[in-house]
Amino acid sequence: MCLLRKSMLPQSKGNLFQRIKALCAEQKSKGKKLIELTIGEPVIPAFIESRQAAAEAIMSDNPAVHGYQDNGEAGVPGFSQRFIQCHVATDLAPLIKAGSLATLPLPGIKPMFGVVINSLGAWLPDARTRMVATLTDPGYPTPAVQCGLAKNIIHRHLPTNPDNGFLFSVDDLVKMGLMEGDMILLNFPVNPTGVIMIRKWLRPILSFCQEMGIRVVNDAAYAIMTDRSVATTLTDTAIEFPELNWIEMFSASKAGNHCGWRVGAAIGSPEFIADMKCIKGDDDSGFNAPLAAGVLHLFEKHPERIAEVRGMYASRLDVLIRVMTAAGMRLAVQPEAGFFAIFHPPKRAFGVDVKDAEHFNSLMIENTDPGLVGVPFRGWIRYTVAPVDVVAEEDGIAKAINSAHVSY
Repeated sequence: MCLLRKSMLPQSKGNLFQRIKALCAEQKSKGKKLIELTIGEPVIPAFIESRQAAAEAIMSDNPAVHGYQDNGEAGVPGFSQRFIQCHVATDLAPLIKAGSLATLPLPGIKPMFGVVINSLGAWLPDARTRMVATLTDPGYPTPAVQCGLAKNIIHRHLPTNPDNGFLFSVDDLVKMGLMEGDMILLNFPVNPTGVIMIRKWLRPILSFCQEMGIRVVNDAAYAIMTDRSVATTLTDTAIEFPELNWIEMFSASKAGNHCGWRVGAAIGSPEFIADMKCIKGDDDSGFNAPLAAGVLHLFEKHPERIAEVRGMYASRLDVLIRVMTAAGMRLAVQPEAGFFAIFHPPKRAFGVDVKDAEHFNSLMIENTDPGLVGVPFRGWIRYTVAPVDVVAEEDGIAKAINSAHVSY
């Protein structure tokens, strides 16, 4: 045995989603059938329109299509502005031309969390420690994980719970002690609650951040799956605050079933985008241009396909919530976008006391056939309708949750 060849890190059981995937794989290896309302990943292929356009781009003889894109988009000229324009109401062209906004193509959003955190420059020799507050309790954990990996970063969870409608306030930011050069890293529409941003709530937040010099980032992966007459993007409201330092990141993963394509774009204040470029330029070689061409073709030429996806998930959520609440489950908040619903775990199920959300999830897997699987998010249990046709599986879901005889 070599004593020098050893791991430098503590042994990990994997992140939350990897553990859920492993749990499902283990159960299926034993012959257990499952209804997996777990990972927010569509299981249908990208629309044929995207695939055909991407194939055409792959067959191009233009060297720019096949080269490194880095922080540019030579293979798909104008991609970022055009892609983001599909998500927002504001006419971006005059603002970008005037230099008040800048854009940046992305190889998906997830790899960018570390980039935007490190763009605060807390690792520089003369920099003070920075605070980054994230929507991760409950929420998508990657931003919090990346804060833990970054140098001289203090991480805080923004306070969200049923009492405040899973929306923090300016008073909360004041109490946290956020200062100039710190950052709030958001995820609207929110995974796992489906809560959206509205201008009435967002404007005071942005006004405070502008006054204090606090940077604002939004992961807008689900933005296109909202009712635009009600919800706002960060972009559409941030332009009202000319001194605000901000970035919003959009993704093709969910609406067009392009999860593995890793294509997206960011927009924001030129100074923040420039800082982001500095870090990102040393981290990756840009997105895949032919796949970006396929994405852009779908979003620009076939918006009706995006509307189909949005309508499909809304219908599935309606069915899921109706079935679960009829069986006694308590919804933590009404989702307004995306494909998630979050519930309070019951106090009792299957005649036994429930310790927490993870215990309830285990009970549902072990005691139902097929086993109903969700994702425990701290004090709540989340179910997603992305990978399962909930309308077709309604009877199985109803049978499973009714058999639990839940109570609070």
